[in-house]
Amino acid sequence: MSDHAVLHVKGRVLVGPEEVRDELWVIDGRVSYDRPSGARDVRTVEGWALPGLVDAHCHVGLDTHGPVSEDVAEKQALTDRDAGTLLIRDAGSPSDTRWIDDREDLPKIIRAGRHIARTRRYIRNYAWEIEPEDLVAYVAQEARRGDGWVKLVGDWIDRDAGDLTACWPREAVRAAIAEAHRLGARVTAHCFAEDSLRDLVEAGIDCIEHATGLTEETIPLFAERGVAIVPTLVNIATFPQLARGGESRFPRWSAHMRQLHERRYDTVRAAYDAGIPVYVGTDAGGSLAHGLVAGEVAELVTAGIPPVAALSATAWGARRWLGRPGLEEGAAADLVVYEADPRADVRVLAAPRRVVLNGRIVG
Repeated sequence: MSDHAVLHVKGRVLVGPEEVRDELWVIDGRVSYDRPSGARDVRTVEGWALPGLVDAHCHVGLDTHGPVSEDVAEKQALTDRDAGTLLIRDAGSPSDTRWIDDREDLPKIIRAGRHIARTRRYIRNYAWEIEPEDLVAYVAQEARRGDGWVKLVGDWIDRDAGDLTACWPREAVRAAIAEAHRLGARVTAHCFAEDSLRDLVEAGIDCIEHATGLTEETIPLFAERGVAIVPTLVNIATFPQLARGGESRFPRWSAHMRQLHERRYDTVRAAYDAGIPVYVGTDAGGSLAHGLVAGEVAELVTAGIPPVAALSATAWGARRWLGRPGLEEGAAADLVVYEADPRADVRVLAAPRRVVLNGRIVG
């Protein structure tokens, strides 16, 4: 038996949506369901425990202007941690945040490298901005730099067209996605509009971010291919404000953004009903604040997703999708404890009682 302090979590431990245990123990930073003998120092935490929450679309090291300093990135990561987010899929960042991996008090990050965008078709200072003939090479580069994901910008405003249009020719994305898969990486893409979706899905993409452009024609295709979506509804809430800002120069784009916003809940519910995997992501770190994971889960419920399914989209299911453990025996003890059962009311997520990361109480 180690001389390290032992943590005893008791009450209700939500190992899975239906698998509930009365207690777990944290020994040397790891989950155990066997009561230890001879522990010198035992600290008890009571409540409803969930695996550390997942934000599957987050940007640590990024703000509205581009990369940020390490101290700002640290504050972003701490804000997410204190909200209960202990696993982040960083969906594109120009910052090198590998130093976070050495910090046991900061969330674990799965990186998608830097965004890959068409020249002058994305937010300045965010992405590699390239032309289609270079797409395969840049995807290969980011597949090697990331943690098993690559992030494309699938559509953006075309100033000549005055509206959102697809960024990449069909054959270019087909070759690029095939190269990423050859290198063992999955591919996701930013997509607001309708036009790029069929080409990306038929090219073999693994996930679409935002996915506001899903329609009756493309939803069955996503479901058939098992392509996941991360709706980022807390970000989609900003579409009316964006539309107002672009009204005078790009009236078609503004009208389109309002339409996408108005049908956002129907789109997400239709996707879920069709069997498309849906996961929680906030899009924090661009124009949005960090620490919004509870709000995004609540938005999924507002859209009509059952509360337990919305919880799974940030807990058990999200961790399984990303290949990371939950509260299994021997796993790193990353968990959040709440006053009440979050399955009964997901708003409980907004007020963690305790946050435990790598077996230590950090919040």
